[in-house]
Amino acid sequence: MSFDPRITMITLGVADVAVATAFYQRLGFKRSSASNDSVTFFHMNGTVLGLFGRDALAADAGQEPTRRHGFEGVTLAHNFGSRTEVDTAWEFAVECGAKPVKKPHEVFWGGYSGYFADPDGHLWELAHNPFMPLGEDGHMSLPD
Repeated sequence: MSFDPRITMITLGVADVAVATAFYQRLGFKRSSASNDSVTFFHMNGTVLGLFGRDALAADAGQEPTRRHGFEGVTLAHNFGSRTEVDTAWEFAVECGAKPVKKPHEVFWGGYSGYFADPDGHLWELAHNPFMPLGEDGHMSLPD
């Protein structure tokens, strides 16, 4: 057996589902009618983003809830076709209530990226990678 290499859903544990939902809606995410007061689902061009109470998500996974302290080893990324698009998106996210973490700039590998955090501290990277162009559907194509 092997897994089909894809991600169908990413769930973020959040302190307040309503607050987190409002933030992502300000960014332009479209909330699904399958959402309720306990969980929000967003359409993401083939993948679903879920927002679920942090303690409830820990319980669902059979884990003890912990409180975040610093970097936890995970970032989400949204790639763009140009540096200008990265700058525009980063400024928009900050206007929507994102916490600026690292302003977009040239990076050591030859690309351009910056980071913001959502209200619960989940990090999003906004990037332009000139070595991996995006298809017309906005998806990144990797060489074999």
